[in-house]
Amino acid sequence: MAGADERMLLTTPFHSRVAAACETNCWGNWKGYTTPNSYIDLELEYFAIRSTTGVFDLSPMGKYRVTGQDAEAYLNRLITRDVSKIREKRVGYTVWCDDEGQVLDDGTIFHLGPNDYRICAYARAIDWLLWSAEGFDVCVEEETQNVAALAVQGPTSCAALMAMGLSGLDALKPFGIEYFDFEGEQLMVSRTGFTGDLGYELWIAPEKAEDLWDRLFAAGAPHIIKPFGMEALEMARIETGFIQAGVDFIPAEETIRQGRSRSPYELGLDWLVDLNKPVFNGRKALLDEKSRGSRYRFAILDVAGNKPANNSFILKNGKQVGVVTSAAWCPTAKTNVALAQLEMPHGAIGEELVAEIYYQRELHWTKVNAPCKVLESPVFDPPRRRQTPALPY
Repeated sequence: MAGADERMLLTTPFHSRVAAACETNCWGNWKGYTTPNSYIDLELEYFAIRSTTGVFDLSPMGKYRVTGQDAEAYLNRLITRDVSKIREKRVGYTVWCDDEGQVLDDGTIFHLGPNDYRICAYARAIDWLLWSAEGFDVCVEEETQNVAALAVQGPTSCAALMAMGLSGLDALKPFGIEYFDFEGEQLMVSRTGFTGDLGYELWIAPEKAEDLWDRLFAAGAPHIIKPFGMEALEMARIETGFIQAGVDFIPAEETIRQGRSRSPYELGLDWLVDLNKPVFNGRKALLDEKSRGSRYRFAILDVAGNKPANNSFILKNGKQVGVVTSAAWCPTAKTNVALAQLEMPHGAIGEELVAEIYYQRELHWTKVNAPCKVLESPVFDPPRRRQTPALPY
């Protein structure tokens, strides 16, 4: 078991390599695992994602295996989208809700084979998954510690991986899965990621983790490969408009005060809700919400100036109508971006609002009322993200 010693936090199968590369010695806690916030420099790591190849240790991500003849029916009961439409060797993004139609978490479902799926999620969910399995002929197992994972992201990521020997990877379509042999062990590669760029995720047995890291970085050296930490990932995901559980919404199971959770509609994820399915968690509540309307609307804001609008109030005619949940100055898009929750009916595309920003310099707090506008789409969405075959940058 990775990290099975006397330390408070677990370590991943890549920890020996990660620790050696982490020059800043800046660490965080990701669901009980020690993980680097940065390695060398935030901007260098960010530009590795956007200009060359960046590598992120994804191993602490919660991973759950669902097998058995009722696997599809079981998952269709849990999640909002139609699992039958996720074909074998494909990955689907989805959310799952409680009975009130409030989001418990978002994540990905990997269709690995007949009656064989893997759920990857932010929140630890094994208890809920096991409770929900009653009445279904399924086996649900947590495999977080049994699978080592790396996210390999950026324009030269495909070229770096092919240089490592993954021949034909350039033909893999977005959200596709392919299998390769790696020193006698199965290496699963999915064209997925959390950066909004061309990228892949690698999944392998923990005992092969260090060898995989070494071979990847040796093959990727001509493609300027670098590891990146949580801070660079945060900047990249905001730039591409991806929401983060625990940041842009509170999982419904973790809320204390009524009204603090959000529905898929309130997070801009209505496209993941298939009301044609006869039964799934929260369906009745979501039908009611669609009929009466939602309380909030998710919005991507273009904020004037260069002061990130973290934790800002959003105003309309001097009245608070929302809050910023994530914000960053995005170097590639050269735009000040904020993700926000706005009270309905605010948040229509093109609506002009004001972000009430407070920032500190040399112990002096300054307030700025920055004009902002609701955008139709994320500020960063490059064609290479979807292009197949992937170009050999």
